[in-house]
Parts: sequence; structure tokens; C-alpha cells
Amino acid sequence: MSTTADNHLLTGAYALHALEPAEEAAFERHMAHCAACAQEVREFTETATKLGLAAAVAPPPGFKDAGMARITDVRQEPPQAVRATPPRRRPRPVHWALAACAALAAALGGTAVWQGQRAGEARTEARAAQDRAARLDAVLSAPDVKVTSGAIDAGGRATVVVSRARDGAVFAAAGLPDPPAGKVYQLWLDVDGTMRPAGLLPGSSGTVLMNGSPREATAMGVTVEPEGGSPAPTSQPVALMSLPG
Repeated sequence: MSTTADNHLLTGAYALHALEPAEEAAFERHMAHCAACAQEVREFTETATKLGLAAAVAPPPGFKDAGMARITDVRQEPPQAVRATPPRRRPRPVHWALAACAALAAALGGTAVWQGQRAGEARTEARAAQDRAARLDAVLSAPDVKVTSGAIDAGGRATVVVSRARDGAVFAAAGLPDPPAGKVYQLWLDVDGTMRPAGLLPGSSGTVLMNGSPREATAMGVTVEPEGGSPAPTSQPVALMSLPG
């Protein structure tokens, strides 16, 4: 059963349509009477829209025509018959009911402590995510924002958004090759010829608020590094981009 505290942590997931139908319905009932959650949902939705536009990739020429042409060539697979399996009889709980009650009673104390700790961690994570989303949105909506975008030789496309006034930079990528097992894409800011760590890209696509200040940086790069990142690049860059002035 969800609590009011739980619902306050679901604003980001609701904005990204990541809730189960039952959770979504319950959250909408909660949001109808919670102005704070309604405001957070609006802010998350606006931010997600901006990120989608920043990482959008135009389809290749003829993509729609080729897809429409294939409709007449590809046969639809017939439905497959599913063999009904008779339900298994559940064993009667009489034999272990007393033991289960005893085990449950012994575990309740530890469960309560664990739930309290997990709730605290979830609130901390939610606050950190909201703070980061707010800073990312501040960069994207800054009046002096400048954008540069280009294709990456290895595949995919990258976009960098910089606001000198907000002292922040956002990196968005789409369609990069998947990094090798145990590796991640790491971002760097070039400051006077020194590459400074600026964050990790989650997977082969995504949007990241870069760590560090772009005010003294002239360029940024992307390398493939071990999971968790490296203090300095250990491989040749897969992308190098000048930061927009």
C-alpha cells in the first residue's frame, strides 16, 4: 500500500510515464490534492521535453517511404496456439503457519528499521535528483544559452549546450555504439590543454549535466573508460567538440 510519503517520490517517474497503471492512477489521485507534486510534475515534464529536443536525431532521407513500402511485402505472423496448463494445487498452509508467524514476528523489528533507512535514502536520492534536474533546466533555459551539435565518427550524434551565465554545460548523445562490457563513456572538459573529468554518460544515449565549470574550458571530449570512470583519459577520444562561445 502506497503512503503519502511514497507518492511524493513518484513525480519524476510519473512525468516519464514509468509507473504501472495502478501506481499511476493512485498518484493522479494524490496529485489532485497536492500542489507541490503537481508543480514538480510540470517542471519534470518541461525538462524532459527540452532534453528530448536536444538529443533528437533527424531520420535519414527516404526513411518513411521505405517503411511504407515494406508494409505490403512483410507478412503478418499467424497467432500461435497456447496450450492451457491446469493450475497446480496449492499445498495447505496448515503445516507451516505457526513457524511462519514466528518468523514474521522476529523479522518485523528488522524490517521496520530497514524500511526507515530505505525511506530516508529514497528521500535523499529524490532531493538530489530534483536539484540536478533544476540545475539542468536552468542551463537549458538560460538567456545566453548556446548550442553546438554534430555527428560522431564512430556513429551517433552529440549535442552540447552551454550557459556561461549559469556556469553550466549539458551534453546529450543519441545512437552511439554500445560501450564494451565493463566500460562506460566518460566526458571531459579541456581547460588549458588539461582534460578534466566532467561526468559519465549512462549507456550509449542520454543527457548529462556536466560536472565542472565550462567558463575556462574551450572544448570537451568523450572517451571509453573502465566502469566508474578514470581521473585522466586512458583511451583516444571518440568525440571532440569545441564549446560554443
